[in-house]
Amino acid sequence: MDHGQDTEDRGSVHLQIDELGDSGPTIFEPQSSIDTKNSSNSNWVPSPSRPPVLAPEKKLTLFALRLAVLEKAATGLGTLGFIWATVVLLGGFAITLDKTDFWFITIILLIEGTRIFSRSHELEWQHQATWSIADMGINSFRAIRSSSHFIIKTVKAIFRPIDAVRKQSRHSRELTKSMYLEKSRRNWDLKKVPTRTWVTSDVPILPYGQWVFLTRNISKLLYWLQLASATTCAALSLMKLIKHNFGEVEKGDTDKRNRKSALTIFYALALAEALLFLLEKIYWEWTVIYCKVLHEVNKECELGPSGMISIRRFFYDAYSRCVNGSIFDGLKMDMVSFAMDLLGSSSPDEQLIGVRILQKFATNERFSNDTLQKIGITLPVMERLVEMLNWKDPEEEEIRQSAAEILSKLTGKKQNSLRVVGIPGALESISSLLQNHRALHGAADEICEKRIIHDNENYSFWTFNHLGLLILKKLARDHENCGKIGNTRGLLPKIIDFTHAGERLLKDETVTPSQILTVKRSLQVLKMLASTTGTTGKQLRNEISEVVFTISNIRDVLRYGEKHPELQKLGIEIFSSLAMEEDATERIGGTGGVLRELLNIFFKQEMPENQNHVRIAAGEALAMLALESKSNCHQFLKLKVIDRLVEALEVPLLRINAARILTNLCTYAGVDCFMELRGVTSAIPTILRAIMSEENKLQEVMVGLAARVFKYMPAQESSVVFKRAGIRETELASALVQILNKHQNPPIKTPRIRRFVIELAICMMKDKETNVQVFKDLGMIKELECVMETTCELENFNVFSGAVGMSRHSTTIHSLVETSMKLLEDK
Repeated sequence: MDHGQDTEDRGSVHLQIDELGDSGPTIFEPQSSIDTKNSSNSNWVPSPSRPPVLAPEKKLTLFALRLAVLEKAATGLGTLGFIWATVVLLGGFAITLDKTDFWFITIILLIEGTRIFSRSHELEWQHQATWSIADMGINSFRAIRSSSHFIIKTVKAIFRPIDAVRKQSRHSRELTKSMYLEKSRRNWDLKKVPTRTWVTSDVPILPYGQWVFLTRNISKLLYWLQLASATTCAALSLMKLIKHNFGEVEKGDTDKRNRKSALTIFYALALAEALLFLLEKIYWEWTVIYCKVLHEVNKECELGPSGMISIRRFFYDAYSRCVNGSIFDGLKMDMVSFAMDLLGSSSPDEQLIGVRILQKFATNERFSNDTLQKIGITLPVMERLVEMLNWKDPEEEEIRQSAAEILSKLTGKKQNSLRVVGIPGALESISSLLQNHRALHGAADEICEKRIIHDNENYSFWTFNHLGLLILKKLARDHENCGKIGNTRGLLPKIIDFTHAGERLLKDETVTPSQILTVKRSLQVLKMLASTTGTTGKQLRNEISEVVFTISNIRDVLRYGEKHPELQKLGIEIFSSLAMEEDATERIGGTGGVLRELLNIFFKQEMPENQNHVRIAAGEALAMLALESKSNCHQFLKLKVIDRLVEALEVPLLRINAARILTNLCTYAGVDCFMELRGVTSAIPTILRAIMSEENKLQEVMVGLAARVFKYMPAQESSVVFKRAGIRETELASALVQILNKHQNPPIKTPRIRRFVIELAICMMKDKETNVQVFKDLGMIKELECVMETTCELENFNVFSGAVGMSRHSTTIHSLVETSMKLLEDK
């Protein structure tokens, strides 16, 4: 499986948390319109230039070219000899030829004529046989020797009844097919339903003697006849040239005076043609058998043991093109184009050859870029691969799996992913890979798990689930694709169903990695869908939260996933994204145990340091769930977490999100919870010290919290609190003015800091009239005028979905500036 894809997510997690709060972008700040998070090139690092990888199959096309040169030269000489014999010798000297010369010429012409005019047909038989004698090698001496022990059986088979012949033919087809599929992992008891057409290599030409007359054996027979023909021709021609007994020419016999020269030319042409043909065969056998060029190319292509079938077929295609057309036609072939052509075949064997080659090349680091580029610009090939995802015949399992693996690589590039999704029915085909056999009711879980284990022995459902989720994960990197995934009927519930992970699965030490990987990938896809921006994201979040299993499945991951923190983090981030929608927020808070599990993770002190990112994510989710949700705020207060949140303000890892949670509780819990929130005032010294000494995010959230907490502090206690903190009100006022001066424009990283500063300044001026003069003296009016000139929509939102503002503040920053200016001008 694609472990590299899983490490890409882990690589984006920052385990070291900056105490200043600069731990990376969150939904509390806007993201650039250039969305690198979901971009396929987000982790792209320019790699050192590599020398171009030469195609290994060039050795075969060059070999085919050289063979074709010898073959065509031999054929040309043979044709010339044939014409010479028929026109000059038999036409002009037929009557005057000696008896031996006449029969020698006749035999040579018959033999060579048959060879010349049947060569293309012999190649055709050989071509068809290349993928039915994979265990014997190319038609060579070694191949014939290995099959010689069948001769006796062949003779007997000639006299067998026709029904026995048919039975043997079926048995032969089954053996051939099992040779091809090479299912090393599974053995199905099911037999493939017979097709309505014959496979050419298995056709019994005659009803008897099926071994001899099968196409895969006729090619060997023709091969040996070719050798016998050339050898006989060479022997006869050489014999006549050595003896030179062309008969005596009597004086005055003008009919015979040129006979000797004509015969010498013919026998020389015949000998040259036969020797060239034999030279071709020797070169063939030397290169294939001793130099093992096919094995060498297969090794360089890294196609594995089954790759020899593909290499043989490719070579014969190239050789046939060179012989039947221009000798340069074969040079235009390459393995990828050859495989793409086979993919469109109606033969399952040819489809398997093609998809195997593409799968190997697409997953090979050396060849993947070129391969994926060729596939990506060939729409019929992509359509064929998508179509193969729907093939559920057990005999076609390898084809289906290879097609899914190719598409999982192909969709890794954004442009290709858009093309794949643009194919009609593509997402429905990908959805067909997601076949979850988990029972929906706990009582049936054990029975279902046993059934799954049995199924896995026969058909790799888990493998297809993983590939389907991986493809969806890569497609979901694009905003438009997310919308299409959400609109595909039945796909979203399938993805959510795979997020189910009960206590037994998450706590079992012996659980298989594939089961955890399934949950992880489904959570990754769900997270990417939930974090989609714009109107599409809003619709997706509502649809996800409306599925009744979503929240409960993720809650189980939080509750029992202590051994799988990466799963917990993914689930928490899904909650954070869903909480951007009001209805989803209420559903999450209203599901029993969700807030408690998030708080347990957030406050868990014994969690290893390398899992701190999970606690941070839990804090963000809690802050989001408390945002603008009165019912969730009441749930927080019922859990009596105020004191623990106040203590968390002292913990560097937790204080940013603790401050956010407390800010939202103070803002949205309502006046009826005033007494429950009075305990927040004990945190004022900590808050004030942080405002004076910290910067960036931490300073922003502490200023915002101070503006809310001061409302719960009686006026007579303010001086005591400042004294306890060791800070004077004038010092705080000076710090606030400096913050405004520092941020002359709305900052992207801390978009609410100017708003919070103005809110806190208003509280201080309303609390004590003396503070108004302090702010005047510090130049507050000038800073507010600058803010008035630079206000923007950025400062009017609590959270952001990409660059889109969500959860607008009830009071605009412009109104806050006007209120503050009025307080300053009235005094």
